[in-house]
Amino acid sequence: MTTKTPGPISTFMKHHYRHFNAAAMMDAAEGYKTHLGQNGKMMVTLAGAMSTAELGLSLAEMIRQDKVHAISCTGANLEEDVYNLVAHDHYERVPNYRDLTREDEQKLYDKHLNRVTDTCIPEEAAMRKIWKIMEAEWLAAEKKGERCFPHEFFYRALLAGKFKEHYQIDPKNSWLLAAAEKNLPMVVPGWEDSTLGNMYASYCLKGIVKNVHTVRSGIEYMTSLAEWYLGVSKTHSIGFFQIGGGIAGDFPICVVPMIRQDLEKEDVRLWGYFCQISDSTTSYGSYSGAVPNEKITWGKLSVTTPSYIVESDATIVAPLMFAYILGQ
Repeated sequence: MTTKTPGPISTFMKHHYRHFNAAAMMDAAEGYKTHLGQNGKMMVTLAGAMSTAELGLSLAEMIRQDKVHAISCTGANLEEDVYNLVAHDHYERVPNYRDLTREDEQKLYDKHLNRVTDTCIPEEAAMRKIWKIMEAEWLAAEKKGERCFPHEFFYRALLAGKFKEHYQIDPKNSWLLAAAEKNLPMVVPGWEDSTLGNMYASYCLKGIVKNVHTVRSGIEYMTSLAEWYLGVSKTHSIGFFQIGGGIAGDFPICVVPMIRQDLEKEDVRLWGYFCQISDSTTSYGSYSGAVPNEKITWGKLSVTTPSYIVESDATIVAPLMFAYILGQ
């Protein structure tokens, strides 16, 4: 087996990132590579606004090269990757966002620009355009008596080319399209807390969607995740790479103690690798800021699980780690 010569990004990182958070990042990236090299699988969790930060530029290639085997993400990250895919040219950047007054914010609202830090998502070009396509998917499924998860509706629409005429970026930079092409296992906990989730709820309230359960969520996501974990963990150790905090990470990591303690299958493996990139501080009851060792007490990690925490900005760290893991 030939070893790939490290590319310029990897070479730069190995030379410069030797201490503190930089060293923690390198240790975590090496641990990720080691885990995969030992026939391990990896779940990546996406919190925050990583899709609007265009993480697809690096994450999509990780998916294509089988460096990611499952994803947990918020409903916002699910839809915002597609918003960027179809409305990228209509986004507006606000580099001076810290200086905006309330009146400035109202002007953005009046222009139907929804601000995420320094980036404004255009409501008409992105959200309303997606809504019409997804509306057709929901109603067609209901008519047939079908029920699908939120990500499955997106997979269907993407693979059927429903968004293709609207593409405004190179589709190879959409992580969700890469996931759809791989039929990657996914969970989207709390999907209701998203623009499309709100729209779907309004359809249920208006009676346009008659069966609220046409879109599956919640408990069914957890049971499907448990079935996936039980199946894959028979032959592979599964790692957990957490970007940010919140429900995207808290929901899936609990599947292991649920299986062991509530299903009483105590022989199932614990998570075999853990890394979190977060700027949360360890403080009063913070799950997002909890150090990995705390997870041992909850039956999520073992004493021997390789565990890392990189206290930094995920929009900087995650692309660097992915580049290193890909040997770029």
